[in-house]
Amino acid sequence: MQTHILVIPGVDLVYDVRGPLPPAGAHRPLLMIGQPMTAEGFGAVAPHLTDRTVLTYDPRGLGRSVRKDGRSDHTPQQQAADLHALVEALGVGPVDVFASSGGAVTALELVATHPGDVATLVAHEPPINAVLPDATAAERARAGFYEAYQAKGTGAGMAAFIAMTSWQGEFTDAYFAQPTPDPAMYGMASDDDGSRDDPLLSQNSWAITDYRPDAKVLTAAPTRIVVAVGEESAGTYTARTALGLAALLGQEAVVFPSHHGGFLGGEFGYAGKPEEFAARLREVLDAD
Repeated sequence: MQTHILVIPGVDLVYDVRGPLPPAGAHRPLLMIGQPMTAEGFGAVAPHLTDRTVLTYDPRGLGRSVRKDGRSDHTPQQQAADLHALVEALGVGPVDVFASSGGAVTALELVATHPGDVATLVAHEPPINAVLPDATAAERARAGFYEAYQAKGTGAGMAAFIAMTSWQGEFTDAYFAQPTPDPAMYGMASDDDGSRDDPLLSQNSWAITDYRPDAKVLTAAPTRIVVAVGEESAGTYTARTALGLAALLGQEAVVFPSHHGGFLGGEFGYAGKPEEFAARLREVLDAD
């Protein structure tokens, strides 16, 4: 793996290249993106994809990508512009993209604005409130974990976030009637370090869950879009958003092994099935 820095307005964007570039053989480069997860989250799955060149990066202002624009918000529009600059600088487009969670939202914006950059997009469980029948309730649930974070810090905010993302079905009165979860329920400390800028728990990334995909633009693009959902995610928030996006685009979601972090190894305490996940991803990409 080789690590490089792309200097563009407002950020020194750090990216990694696994394999030869330009790639040898018939496979297009595979760009893997997350949000707010950085490149290290793909460390378990990438070694199982040695038949193609794998590109990973740290989004603007996260991990190694040092931000210089004085901002703290994370928007799909800015991140898509960064990815376009990366693909253009490498000169290897169009690429295939596997994008997970907020990264999948960024990838949708990349397809909408620069469709020539992406041949196939596998969008894995993008958290988009607008595609839900209970979108307003989902926004209220999001506000709930934000308020817990503001009141008591990271442990409380993360506990409320886990409660939201593991809830089965729509966010009903029964969901909002629950007591605020204790961080100890999830093995987390309740200490408050005073910080309030976490990209997941603050409002800095609300533009991602507020994103409104344009079905007409996305279906008109030359990019093949595949919406993916984890087999263990059924009924949860991001499974429902995946199914909602697939319906918006006139397709059915493709089932992948494991859960929302199915490509992760055990190093983050949320182990998926990275080898099986890679095999499924390869199968989907090769179907093009």
